[in-house]
Amino acid sequence: MSLRFYDTATAQVRDFVPLVEGKASLYYCGATVQGLPHVGHIRSAIAFDQLTRWLRYRGLQVTVVRNVTDIDDKILAKAADSVGAQPAPGVVPDEPWWALAYRFEQEFAKAYDTLGVQRPTYEPRATGHIPEMHALIAALIERGHAYPALDASGDVYFDVRSWQKYGSLTRQNIDDMQAAPDAGPRGKRDPRDFALWKGHKEGEPETASWDSPWGRGRPGWHLECSAMVTKYLGTEFDIHGGGLDLRFPHHENEMAQSQAAGHGFANFWMHNGMVTFEGEKMSKSIGNTISPTQMLEQASPRVVRYYLGQAHYRSVLDYRPTSLQEAAAAVERIDGFLVKAAAKADAAPAAVPDAFAAAMDDDLNVPQALAVLHETVRAGNTALAAGDNETVQRALGQVRAMTSVLGLDDATDAAAQSGPADAALDALVQDRLAERNAARAAKDWSRADAIRDSLAAAGITVEDGADGVTWSVA
Repeated sequence: MSLRFYDTATAQVRDFVPLVEGKASLYYCGATVQGLPHVGHIRSAIAFDQLTRWLRYRGLQVTVVRNVTDIDDKILAKAADSVGAQPAPGVVPDEPWWALAYRFEQEFAKAYDTLGVQRPTYEPRATGHIPEMHALIAALIERGHAYPALDASGDVYFDVRSWQKYGSLTRQNIDDMQAAPDAGPRGKRDPRDFALWKGHKEGEPETASWDSPWGRGRPGWHLECSAMVTKYLGTEFDIHGGGLDLRFPHHENEMAQSQAAGHGFANFWMHNGMVTFEGEKMSKSIGNTISPTQMLEQASPRVVRYYLGQAHYRSVLDYRPTSLQEAAAAVERIDGFLVKAAAKADAAPAAVPDAFAAAMDDDLNVPQALAVLHETVRAGNTALAAGDNETVQRALGQVRAMTSVLGLDDATDAAAQSGPADAALDALVQDRLAERNAARAAKDWSRADAIRDSLAAAGITVEDGADGVTWSVA
């Protein structure tokens, strides 16, 4: 089967044929770094990380760009709120906007790294691409698709009625749309026109504005992405991704301004679904939210990664209080097999099973791919019980290949990554097992059982088999 993905723009699953043979280019929207990452940010990053890994597994050289929006109305508002603020969790008194943005950028990086999201090829910041934004605005004005504000405020707007395809990504009629909320309507030809450049306003920090042909100011949100993706991937590229909530107005506006400037822009638009809490939209005001940090307090990074990546990327992922427990049970079944199988066989490099590959080729069908993974684990455990080491070795190689493709192997906490810590734990357990073996040889069964019970109390499971004794963390 060829690679096939759902394209939001055409509302159909299409064959994926890269614009450049052997290569794939992907841009997905990163964070507006105004605060700590929420679960929706991380789900999106994991979805596009899975996509990237699968494209690479299929032999493509993938260039990934994920932007950082480090200048924005909300960032400026948060920084303004810190002036004279009393020290509180997450608040730095009198923090400049750029320092606030950088501080939260680091929090996003930490969350991505912890959960095994690979670093993008390039991660540009909006503030580093002002000249490219000026060039794009100038091109749009020259083509008759943008204009300086009528009230001499220094704003520049995109003229939505000048572009006949406006609304095509989300299949909306202009007359049914609400006014663009990014600037007041005074200087606009149409309330729906959106800001490409925002003139500097009294009370805003001077550091949050740049000189431009239209006066001092800063870029509009939508313009930033168009300028950055074009710089790193060119005027036409394979895939543009992001959360479903970004389709309108952000991605609609990106597509309009870029195509109006003469760019082919994205060949595919891919959007991941939202995360809900017991069927309802998460909302701080009603208290039904859970953050990535809270998840990591309840479960290991490997389990959290499994949970956030287990659903089809286009579907809603619903969180329930038992969700992480269920994910933990699934991960334990996988890891239990890996530990036992590694004691019996060496895992040679293996390809993923054909059924797994078919699922991933079919619009990144991770739920079906996970079903193949668990079926392989079951078959491997059956082979272990039967002493069929050849089948165990084959299953071990396939399971490791699948967990690698899904990114589970990179979502590991510091303790699990610590070679010296693992070695120390193994040495201590092996000492206790040696004592137990000696007790059994002396037919001191109560002593042998007591050692086993003490290990079990510490979370160590001991299994006696035909080939000796193995242990694992329960």
